[in-house]
Amino acid sequence: MPLSNTSHEENRSILTDELRLIPQWSIGLAIFSFVAVQYIFWVVMPAHTHHPGAPRGLHAFFAISWGEYAVLNALAIGYVSKDALRRGMSRPFWMLVCLLAPGGVGAVLYFLMRQPIISTCPACATPVHSDYHFCPQCNFHLSASCGICYRGARLTDLYCVHCGHDLAQDNTPERLRVFHG
Repeated sequence: MPLSNTSHEENRSILTDELRLIPQWSIGLAIFSFVAVQYIFWVVMPAHTHHPGAPRGLHAFFAISWGEYAVLNALAIGYVSKDALRRGMSRPFWMLVCLLAPGGVGAVLYFLMRQPIISTCPACATPVHSDYHFCPQCNFHLSASCGICYRGARLTDLYCVHCGHDLAQDNTPERLRVFHG
């Protein structure tokens, strides 16, 4: 039971970190977009019709649906503006794709094609993908990994979850092993 709680807390932390990427201007744009869509549906459109129009319930459904669509687009553009930078991708290009592709297709394309997060090697300052275990320039051991299958391992793992290898037998640097206690 405690293991699933830890996993749940890690997932919540990751989600919270991702939501923090949405900039304040994007949240403001989302609120403005929702209010603007409601104004169009409830004030502008009824003033320009010469017939009774759709039933109130259907009108409300479309007003809220289009408002939510505008909110999601504004938040997606904001998220992409920050996330593309940390992944070394073209921020203006992907913001434009999210803006112009209909029905949220731009955001889906972005998530399908986005690169791993870029960080720097602490030893030589080379830009490296966050999923690398070793620096490609200086061979600095960046993260814990299995010595047999070379897949990533958590710092607290005693055995590789993929092949069962005893991680204590690997030459993991002391700075990574210090967390084992």
